[in-house]
Amino acid sequence: MEHALYRLLDAQQVRYQRFEHPPVYTCEEAARLIPDLPGAECKNLFLCDAKGRRHFLVAVPAAAGVDIKALGETLDAKGLRFASPERLKRHLGLEPGSVTLLAAVNDRDDAVQVVVDAELWAAEAILCHPLVNTATLSVPVADLERLLRHCGHPPRVLAVPRRDSR
Repeated sequence: MEHALYRLLDAQQVRYQRFEHPPVYTCEEAARLIPDLPGAECKNLFLCDAKGRRHFLVAVPAAAGVDIKALGETLDAKGLRFASPERLKRHLGLEPGSVTLLAAVNDRDDAVQVVVDAELWAAEAILCHPLVNTATLSVPVADLERLLRHCGHPPRVLAVPRRDSR
């Protein structure tokens, strides 16, 4: 899958810088194990509604806490919750710990809506796993947007509701 992604990136003339590293499963591990890279660090959530009919790939700044209930209201998705590892595998072809905006290329059934926080989308580049958690790509936002549109997943950019930090 990873090699197919690189072929697609190259075919679509998506610029990227690749950085290899030990496997990371959380934003905290990434911050500890990966040196400063050029681009905005992000946290990716794979969510579904209460009935499991609608799925969302949500990207926010790495340090952001997401108010999932408020996000569900914003997206008109009742009972928004984390989707199961089985759903993640079925819709995006991923294992937990590898969730990335680039996984939208694997959603051939158009079952997943891409949602990106406006603050993150304002960055010059975003750091994304290339479908595995042993490397990180720095991808210019303009190229990422072009790729997502090419794959039929234009991102919905909005101010993702934050969890109160109290």
